[in-house]
Amino acid sequence: MPIFTPGRRWQPPFYPFKREPFGRRTLAFIERVTKGPLFGCRMCGNCLLQETAFICPMECPKGVRNGPCGGSTPEHCYVDQTRPCIWYRIYQRAFKMGREELLLEVLPPLDWDKTGTETWGDVVHQVTKVVGAREFVRGMSSKDPEKRHTVWDSVFRPVRQPEWWQGDADYHPPRDLTPRSELERRLQSGEFVVTAEVAPPTTTATGKLCRNVEMVRPYVAAINFTDNPSATCRMSSWACAKLALEHDAEPVMQIAARDRTRTSLQSEVLGAYSLGVRNILCLSGDHARMGPVPVSRSDVLDIDSIQMIWIIRRMRDEGKYLDGRGIKFPPNVFIGAAAAPFASEPRFQAIREHKKVNAGAQFFQTNLVYDPDRLEIWLNELAKRDILNKVYILAGITPLKNYKMAAYMHHEVPGVVLPDSVLKRMEMAGEGAAEEGVQIALELIEQIKKKQGIHGIHLMAVGWEEIVPRIVTEAGLASESLLATGALPLPA
Repeated sequence: MPIFTPGRRWQPPFYPFKREPFGRRTLAFIERVTKGPLFGCRMCGNCLLQETAFICPMECPKGVRNGPCGGSTPEHCYVDQTRPCIWYRIYQRAFKMGREELLLEVLPPLDWDKTGTETWGDVVHQVTKVVGAREFVRGMSSKDPEKRHTVWDSVFRPVRQPEWWQGDADYHPPRDLTPRSELERRLQSGEFVVTAEVAPPTTTATGKLCRNVEMVRPYVAAINFTDNPSATCRMSSWACAKLALEHDAEPVMQIAARDRTRTSLQSEVLGAYSLGVRNILCLSGDHARMGPVPVSRSDVLDIDSIQMIWIIRRMRDEGKYLDGRGIKFPPNVFIGAAAAPFASEPRFQAIREHKKVNAGAQFFQTNLVYDPDRLEIWLNELAKRDILNKVYILAGITPLKNYKMAAYMHHEVPGVVLPDSVLKRMEMAGEGAAEEGVQIALELIEQIKKKQGIHGIHLMAVGWEEIVPRIVTEAGLASESLLATGALPLPA
């Protein structure tokens, strides 16, 4: 195990894709034999140790470089339970060192042209050719901490934030506040909205999908289509979104980073927008290990969800591709992200959510909520960071069908926690478990509606789409999500 990191190297270090000059090869060798034993360095060529409390984020099995995934736990990594969650440990150490605000900087994806090479040469170049060695020494010797920070940042910031990325820790609001979709319009108007998921089919047959869309459409502001959940193949989210549009339903297209490169992400956003999609939800995606065998590539994601948000926002607001080319007609989309109130510690997750908002997320759909009191703790942490007024939050609700489903959610789904009281109710319900699950969902909605910062409910029926109209109506949400459009009469 490396000396200064709580984990162990996930894989051997990268090696360069091209032959480097002798001097750089020598520097790379020295860096590898030094930082490997000390930090578990994988020689990514894009070092972020200073921003991640001197724990290498590349030891995360997902390779996420901007914070924990929704499955983060204090106990272990959900992908490999023999090791700790690296990002949980990064947050722990950052808080102890008083460096937690450094975690807000949106960090770039790997430049694969640099993997396997060293970063020291870039640092030396900044010191000698850009800042000046004398100015660097003078600045670092200053008694003024602000000046020391400025000089230090002038060297290391250009190294970690290349010209093509230019990430920062600032809030980037949308440049145009005109609603891009019906979902955004309703949220801006102050309506308490309902969205729902319709499961994409596992075959080419679309009849059931279209019937479910028709059934759910009058009761919700928009319909989500998942993107290969649990790393298991289904019909693509964009295809389902297109079918929804053909049935006069507004889709929310999900995009999982797990299956995307930065190139495919940008092209898919362009294509989806041209087909009429206006709402996009960015996710890291369940790890490939959760899917069926044979398991697909597990070592690294090309981009994480925060990097996806950053890229799409810049495409929309700045009219730029990642490589700097201009986009004459950019995709004007409403950008969403997932939020995980019950993963890790609330104060840790609040930084993760804050970072997503800064990067460009305009709405959150949360992981499943079964404990409104713990949800309140998470909301309070967001309030401390002054972001409740910058993002719309839709709380995730799934009606439970039986005790087996409840136990699976609690024990197997990362980031989902069911209180003992809910588990006991489902266990005691016996044959009436499905009805008990509906009543629990209705009770949860009633409590969540009163929470500050909650703007709607996201119903994830998990193949039980026929229950959505009943829940919306009996929860008293029909009068808000339907009557505003005249779609349904007032409930008696």
